[in-house]
Amino acid sequence: MLLDRFDPFLAEFDRLTQRTLGTTDAAGMPLDVIRRGDDLLVRFDLPGVVADKIGVTVENHTLTLTAERHADYGDGDQVLVQERFDGTMTRRLRVPDWVDGEHVEADYIDGVLTVRLPLAEQAKPRRIEVRTGSAPAQISS
Repeated sequence: MLLDRFDPFLAEFDRLTQRTLGTTDAAGMPLDVIRRGDDLLVRFDLPGVVADKIGVTVENHTLTLTAERHADYGDGDQVLVQERFDGTMTRRLRVPDWVDGEHVEADYIDGVLTVRLPLAEQAKPRRIEVRTGSAPAQISS
């Protein structure tokens, strides 16, 4: 991946993403991962899935996505080719330790689920004040 040279956080996320723990392969639930400022955005293509049949959880640095879709074939239909998923699919992704699991958000628009994984406050860079004053006290015995 071209970005791993420039963004070690994204490179680690990508590496961990490659170890999919779900019950299906990555081709069944394609995704994009984008770093935007202090957030990672994970976008999943879920065409034809009704919003209330999508589950998103974050636990122990694992993002779990489940989606359920059932084909509506008629009694006389003969399925000749079926490449689209039918049933329940699960995909699990290990997320970096620096993600704030308490503030993850998910939006579903036009068949695309976008999960926002924000950077935890304790992982954000902060300026440390340098104090001035007298020299430290000497220890005497």
